[in-house]
Amino acid sequence: MNDPSRSGAPKPEDGQRPLPASLRRNAPLVPVDSAGGQALAAVIAILTFLAALCAGGAELVATSSSQWRSDIAREVTIQVRPNAKRSIDADVDRAVALARQTPGVEQAQPFSKTESERLLEPWLGTGLDFNDLPVPRLIVIKLQEGLKPDFTTLRQALKEQVPGASLDDHALWVSRLSTMANTIIGIGTVLVILVLVAAGLAVTFATRGAMAGNREVVDVLHFVGANDDFIAKEFQRRFFKLGLRGSAFGAGIALFLTTLLGFVTSSWRASPAGDQIEALFGSFSISWRGYLLVVLIALAVAVITGVVSRLTVRRFLNENG
Repeated sequence: MNDPSRSGAPKPEDGQRPLPASLRRNAPLVPVDSAGGQALAAVIAILTFLAALCAGGAELVATSSSQWRSDIAREVTIQVRPNAKRSIDADVDRAVALARQTPGVEQAQPFSKTESERLLEPWLGTGLDFNDLPVPRLIVIKLQEGLKPDFTTLRQALKEQVPGASLDDHALWVSRLSTMANTIIGIGTVLVILVLVAAGLAVTFATRGAMAGNREVVDVLHFVGANDDFIAKEFQRRFFKLGLRGSAFGAGIALFLTTLLGFVTSSWRASPAGDQIEALFGSFSISWRGYLLVVLIALAVAVITGVVSRLTVRRFLNENG
């Protein structure tokens, strides 16, 4: 059997109760491996995971919205309505000629009668006879990159030479997309802030519980000359490590899930569902800014954990000093 006198733990004298674990030699001031510390690390990991998902989703929407607006801003459409007194093919050719003469226009591509009718199939169904319907003809105009032409002259020329033709620069759709994207980004930012606040509150309660459970240790440290700043720094160091461990785990799970979803959607790319998802979210993969944002959130959670614990300890000591 082991001899207690050879071990590092002090031998209690007769009639005295043994020292608590927090006062034994080499015992940490803040035992982060306790059940309470493990629970706090799990809470921090969950909150970091939620914050990372909100931030990654907001970045994904921002990237997709920027791509949508860029694509829409580079295209303008002319709609030529049928007129019983005029030849619609001649009106389309004239509208295409006027569009190609406009400075800043890179390409003007008219849709044929069959292509225009096919655009109505998602709403009217297939197998319909469109001969008796006044189906308008569309002309897609692609603009030169970086240029925003003035369509005042083109609008006036269409009005005079091609009656029934109208030009749409999609400004309304761009405005709606911008509003939608900014709203989603704002909601994501608010959710991230709320998650960080929740993490701070959780650390506050956990720190006060740790202070109450280690009151004997604090009294002994005061007795041997340790000041409040030393005790607060010790709590800050321990809780920072605990917060960094939990936030790194939560951020890692969030990045793994995002990567997995990107792989799954890429395998669906040839299916109709995959095409719809890709149309809405692109390749469903965040850029390097998204990864950097998740890493910064994890570091922010760890820093908040350490700073909040230190402030809570100083306030607790001042209240019970």
